[in-house]
Amino acid sequence: MEPKSLILGKDQIAQKITRIAHEIYENHYEADQLYFFAIEKRGVIFANRLAQELEKLSGIQVVVINLKINKKAPEKSDFKLSVTPNELKNKTIFLIDDVLNSGKTLIFAATQLLKFPVKALRTVILVNRKHRLFPIHADFVGLSLATTLKEHISVEFEGENEGVYLS
Repeated sequence: MEPKSLILGKDQIAQKITRIAHEIYENHYEADQLYFFAIEKRGVIFANRLAQELEKLSGIQVVVINLKINKKAPEKSDFKLSVTPNELKNKTIFLIDDVLNSGKTLIFAATQLLKFPVKALRTVILVNRKHRLFPIHADFVGLSLATTLKEHISVEFEGENEGVYLS
């Protein structure tokens, strides 16, 4: 097993989530409800923590919706949502994941979400690697990290080893 370096610890992740919640609130303080579309599995954990922090901070109700997407082949994913197009009409929605690498998963999800009559689509990422191959960017970012293509970022949200690691 390759050695891995801790980039963010548990407390630092919590600080990043708090900061992102404040940024979202500053930009969307007039909203009474926000929709977070979170890419499973770690994106969902991140989105739930972010929603909890945002609700505590602002009182804005946040609906978290899990998106199950095959990250290696997103185009083979069965994209079904538990909300109706009418629920999303003229809403700003948020697409959330733990790490933005090539952008393939996010661009696929964004393309599917834009089939709904939304007002705007914003992206929220815990760690942005900047190795995009697809034209998508992160609107709200916890940490931007310059890495080589051979390096790997992993996020662990549970247990005593919670953190962001570089290997």
